[in-house]
Amino acid sequence: MRGLVEAVLPARMGTPFRWLVGLSWVGNLGDGIALAAGPLLVAGQTQDPFLVALGALLQRLPWLVFGLQAGVLADRVDRRRLLVGVDLARAGFLVVLASALLTGDVGIAVVLAALFVLGVAEVFADTTSGTLLPMAVRRADLGIGNARLMTGTLVMNEMVGPAVGAVLFVAGTAWPFVTEAVLLALSALLVSRMRLPVRERPAERSHVRRDVVEGLRWTWGNPAVRTLTLTIVSFNVTYGAAWSVLVLYADQRLALGAVGFGLLSTAMAVGGLLGTASYDWLERHAGLATLMRIGLVLETLTHLALAVTTTAWVAMVVMVVFGAHAFVWSTTSRTVRMRAVPLGLQGRVGSVYFMGLFGGILLGQLVGGLVARSWGITAPFWFGFAGSAVILALIWRQLTHIAHAGDEPAGATSATGAVAAS
Repeated sequence: MRGLVEAVLPARMGTPFRWLVGLSWVGNLGDGIALAAGPLLVAGQTQDPFLVALGALLQRLPWLVFGLQAGVLADRVDRRRLLVGVDLARAGFLVVLASALLTGDVGIAVVLAALFVLGVAEVFADTTSGTLLPMAVRRADLGIGNARLMTGTLVMNEMVGPAVGAVLFVAGTAWPFVTEAVLLALSALLVSRMRLPVRERPAERSHVRRDVVEGLRWTWGNPAVRTLTLTIVSFNVTYGAAWSVLVLYADQRLALGAVGFGLLSTAMAVGGLLGTASYDWLERHAGLATLMRIGLVLETLTHLALAVTTTAWVAMVVMVVFGAHAFVWSTTSRTVRMRAVPLGLQGRVGSVYFMGLFGGILLGQLVGGLVARSWGITAPFWFGFAGSAVILALIWRQLTHIAHAGDEPAGATSATGAVAAS
């Protein structure tokens, strides 16, 4: 058992890293429960397709509205205390929501408002937690650290959490939210146990708008991070377009029912688990630029394969490969960004990156729906293939510079303060 713990959570990475992995896995389990419970709660209140879709939108919209402000706050204050406060506030709000559900005095308007409020809190929590890893481990261990965190996201958020959330919802409407509240309280406890370096911050606080502009300006002024951000935006447009009609594609193109559609997602999750499990080996035997290039080639070919195949088992294999790429790419891109960005700007630059990520998906979903309506169910996949191929050709040479961004020790300090040992 001790050997397994050492393999997953190496002692050299320190106790704070182990607390970080613990809180990440616990928090992702709670978020996974909400992924299932939120839509089920909306559907239990109304069968109006517009309101059901609005519920999903309200959970992602906060990233576009409050993402930059969350980054500013994460760079201004004690990140550990901020995360504890946000998690406890979310837990308290969920207790109130669960109590209202038990009394039965909840309508669709209250449910939609609750999803939006929880979405806002999640933006601040995720932005802040995303800045902790560079404070907890050495630069050389960021790749392994991100792989362990991504494993938690995959297993807890995407595989275990939604299933648990659905079962709890069947047992009682309030149970998923009570369970999530308990998990968030536990996450806050784990955060409070972390001991991190103290960041020196300016005595005088600047205006929020100035801090936002500084984050945007730094992102645009750094060639590697700028290219990385534009890459995630553009590739998520093509991804969002194709995946927006995946449920219809599974039914009309592959002749799969609801269970078959679920198996496509399961295949992707299996691939993701294989990818994150092998990341340590991949990082030792291949450069980051090579991993990024191979991954983006695989993503481009994924769109092509799904556009031409009509065979379900072929699509399943493609989804396994794509899932492996998706989580290896996420781990690599997070590692590259964390190495390149000064510690005092991690929150703001990270929030710009995530706004681009979610914005690209939302735009892609809109494009995918319009393209499919005009040219058929496989058209979004052809759009994804052509768009990804063009983008990849444009950035191919730049990927070497992206992968080695931040190799210099310049990231150790920033305009907003240096790192001092506590």
